[in-house]
Amino acid sequence: MTPTVTRTSGRAALVAGEFHFSAEDFRRIAAVLHGDSGIHLQEAKAPLVYSRLAKRLRALGLESFRDYCELVESGAGAAERRSMLTALTTNVTRFFREPHHFDALSRDQLPALAAAARSGARVRLWSAGCSTGQEPYSMAMSVLDAIPDAPDRNVKILATDIDPAVVETGREGVYSEEALQGIPERYRKWLERAGPGQWRMAGPLRSIIAFRELNLFSGWPFTGKFDAIFCRNVAIYFETSAQARLWTRFAERLQPDGRLYVGHSERVSGHAFESCGLTAYRLARGVPA
Repeated sequence: MTPTVTRTSGRAALVAGEFHFSAEDFRRIAAVLHGDSGIHLQEAKAPLVYSRLAKRLRALGLESFRDYCELVESGAGAAERRSMLTALTTNVTRFFREPHHFDALSRDQLPALAAAARSGARVRLWSAGCSTGQEPYSMAMSVLDAIPDAPDRNVKILATDIDPAVVETGREGVYSEEALQGIPERYRKWLERAGPGQWRMAGPLRSIIAFRELNLFSGWPFTGKFDAIFCRNVAIYFETSAQARLWTRFAERLQPDGRLYVGHSERVSGHAFESCGLTAYRLARGVPA
């Protein structure tokens, strides 16, 4: 049975189910998640939180969400906080999702970036919130289509996510037959059989992508600038003030003619950016790069 919200205060049950789950439990879990990731959970998500974390309580042999809160708030709870993050984050992704962004990348940016790469210049793209890797591999296919010798040039894609589990999936680069839907036929030359119903991203794709674990609200261990940043369907999980801080940080990390691509329901606000296409942005004129 799907958990439902029952009451919303004190130690009374917030969600009916196997384990007692109160509004206080929800607030404690939401605070830990926000502190670790910047993700803002509204109480309407309580049934989802319950259903996903009840599995963790069973796996850990815990009797209540109060016990679980005490664990993740403790110094010994670091590993479980990572498991909690994995359980509560939604990794909905697919190859060439929102294809207009890849069309824009190929049409508006990659011809000039290809010429720059062949002259020895540095070319950098970033998939910020890469999930299980379909986005950066889609970027890599677009790049190799325009720059076939990219592995031999100074061309790299940084792929980051806060969840180490999905970063490892992306690094392995193995996907089911079903997951390959959406990849244009001309790009399938970069796929290799990995077993029955399984495909691996070929060496040229993997060679230009660096997968790293990264919290977007922590320090960024790089100083260089990017020609394109894809951060799509990530900022919707943050409060408005956190989104504004993120846009500002991205502006500081974009080349003057770089592009920021965001999700279909996201909008970039503030003076640093101006629209240059459907959910695509560039630095506004007069903004220092």
